[in-house]
Amino acid sequence: MEGKESDFPRSYILRISREEWYRQVFSIKKYFPGVPRKWESGGIIFLARKAEKADSLIGYGVIGKFVKKDLLPEDRRKECEKMGWKGAIVFSELYRIEPPVPIKETILSVAKARGRYFHGYPLTKDQAESILRTIKEKASICKVE
Repeated sequence: MEGKESDFPRSYILRISREEWYRQVFSIKKYFPGVPRKWESGGIIFLARKAEKADSLIGYGVIGKFVKKDLLPEDRRKECEKMGWKGAIVFSELYRIEPPVPIKETILSVAKARGRYFHGYPLTKDQAESILRTIKEKASICKVE
């Protein structure tokens, strides 16, 4: 029996705008979002970044847990307050996509969102599954340990 869309954790696209944050997410397996969303364990986060001329998917991860900024260590909490971040998404699994896959080559080519408007973009279960299939067809997936 197929489950309803609401039975599955939501998936999102998060856009990485700075080189230091790109390195950080893959080194500590955490992302500090500034957009308020219902970050649920098991949800998939697709990481996007401007590559050459277009936004491309550079990685994806499975949410292990979301830690609200008030529950983070003091130094991280202060950084979150300064930057306007809501807390930390801790990935239970994280993967690099090589080479990056342009968003326009996925099911999202028909989406009205472009560029920075993809940050926090919610995905349906079908969209997330389609994106994963496209990534597997077009790129190598490397698990981050």
